[in-house]
Amino acid sequence: MDLYQIFIIHNRKWSVREVVCFGILLCMVTVYCLILFERKKIILSQVISSELLFSYIVIVLESTVFARQSTGIHENELQLFWSWKEVLYGNFEMLTEIVLNILLLFPMGLLLPIVFHSKIRWWQGALIGWGLSAIIEICQLILCRGLFEWDDMIHNSLGCMFGCILMEKWLKLREY
Repeated sequence: MDLYQIFIIHNRKWSVREVVCFGILLCMVTVYCLILFERKKIILSQVISSELLFSYIVIVLESTVFARQSTGIHENELQLFWSWKEVLYGNFEMLTEIVLNILLLFPMGLLLPIVFHSKIRWWQGALIGWGLSAIIEICQLILCRGLFEWDDMIHNSLGCMFGCILMEKWLKLREY
């Protein structure tokens, strides 16, 4: 299954209320960024990347938490690296899940150095990715909308970290 199919399958159509709320929040982010831009606190690339980052985070939260139906059961897998053990025992569908979890926050990692207009160290990218992933996992646990697992937080953090590293390398190459 390709990423497009996964996106289509795991994302239901937004309700009018969700679209309106997203539109209002995006307008607030835009106005705030434009005020900072007008005051010469940030540059245009930061305005655009901030809006993209905000939109991406909303889409990630929507697809990983809010688009799911509540099962009424608080599910968790607290064993560390259980997903890799599954792969070692021949469950290659789990390998796909691992890769997709790494890819989930990779775009966020790409945007962070542009948003902050500064170098984001690998550990900072991992920490930011871990923070968003922890929010997702805790919401899934509390709202009974998925499986809380440490492995997802590790994989998401790696994706954000890899995105930051790649963008830093690309920006450094552009300087020369």
